Amino acid sequence: MSKEYETVIGLEVHVELATKTKIFCSCTTEFGGEPNTHTCPVCTGLPGSLPVLNKKVLEYAVAVGLATNCDITRYGKFDRKNYFYPDNPQNYQISQLYLPICRNGHVDIKTESGVEKQVRIHEIHMEEDAGKLVHDEWDDVSYVDFNRSGVPLIEIVSEPDMRSAEEVIAYLETLRETIQYLGASDCKLNEGSMRADVNLSIREKGTEEFGTRTEMKNLNSFRAIANAIKGETERQIDLIESGEAVIQETRRWDDNKGSSHPMRSKEDAQDYRYFPDPDLTPIVISDEFLEEIKSRQPELRKEKLERYEKEYNIPAYDAEIITASKKMADFFEAATAICNKPKKVSNWLMGETLRLQKEKGLDQDDIPFSPENLASLIELADEGTINNTVAKEVFEKVFEEDVEPKKYVEENSLGSVSDEGELRGIVEEAVKNSPKAVEDYKAGKKKAVGAIVGQVMKATGGKANPAMINKIISEILD
Repeated sequence: MSKEYETVIGLEVHVELATKTKIFCSCTTEFGGEPNTHTCPVCTGLPGSLPVLNKKVLEYAVAVGLATNCDITRYGKFDRKNYFYPDNPQNYQISQLYLPICRNGHVDIKTESGVEKQVRIHEIHMEEDAGKLVHDEWDDVSYVDFNRSGVPLIEIVSEPDMRSAEEVIAYLETLRETIQYLGASDCKLNEGSMRADVNLSIREKGTEEFGTRTEMKNLNSFRAIANAIKGETERQIDLIESGEAVIQETRRWDDNKGSSHPMRSKEDAQDYRYFPDPDLTPIVISDEFLEEIKSRQPELRKEKLERYEKEYNIPAYDAEIITASKKMADFFEAATAICNKPKKVSNWLMGETLRLQKEKGLDQDDIPFSPENLASLIELADEGTINNTVAKEVFEKVFEEDVEPKKYVEENSLGSVSDEGELRGIVEEAVKNSPKAVEDYKAGKKKAVGAIVGQVMKATGGKANPAMINKIISEILD
């Protein structure tokens, strides 16, 4: 009888904070730029340069800690983590080992299959990012770009509480939406502003003792994370089943090949020879500072969901979709405040907006038009100035160019044909040309009027007012 195994997973999640400048200097944190142009003596580790903590980094770290139910360390400090690597200019990284800013927190997760559980957070600490190695395979050389060196990070270290890729994705999604709602980071995995290291081991089901873990570094898409967990789980089971030992090491997952390879043996804290950074003063969190951060905490997704169903009376499904992105939730509230039609705003966001975002490869966060223009379009459709067909046509233009709907409708003569006298003549002609539809209608087949409506729409270039068409047809035929 084959053994049953259980996967045990903990995550180290690195999040780049949304500050305008780096953690210990005034260089920009803007993504991109020519290599080594966002640099100065501090972030390139030149002798004699002195770091000074960016206060905004501390504010963001504390805000994330409060939102994830952590205890805030009232007296903390920074430490030097010593290691030698080409993209690490000082040959040490300024981080926090002994007194991390946040400890003993948790987040509640719910998986797609309905599993609900609490994932504990061991700690959150602040640290600086390293530079980036750019490999030129043609010349077989590597170059170092220090633009990213000194960009502020928080590292969120979970306890080993997750048991599947599904739970890991649910945890990461919960963290991402929480941090985005706080405005602490955009959490764009494709730009590296959120990346996860997966610590994974397996053990026989029912046992308490942990197996030997491996760490897979810098995974930056949910698909890669799920694939890496599956691949590493299978690899470790195969090793154990064949009588071999799992080695504690750091591995790199290659999503294209669907396999991982070892990078180095896994270091422990003592291997980094940590010691307190002598150039940075201790961090003292006062009662006033903590209260100020608490008072600034925004409404998070859970509270927003509850409020939307009560205040806007929209279905839970709509609220779930809209609040998945803070930008879309803010947009929804802004447009609703203008037109006071929450369900119609919701319909346009969940229907045409998501469709066009998907077509154009945009994120849910990327809404390229203003709430004012969506509200205006809804008003035009509601008052009958344009019909639904034309409204969709205008919306595509609004989405692409953020045009002002009313002005666009006027300039392109897209307003509904609503003159009853003009419309009656067109309807009478359509009725005359549709004897079969008239016969079916009089025989009780009410849907037969569709053929007549279609003719009227064709004759008016799709601009006729549907309610008025149906009213005139009923008057003629009944």
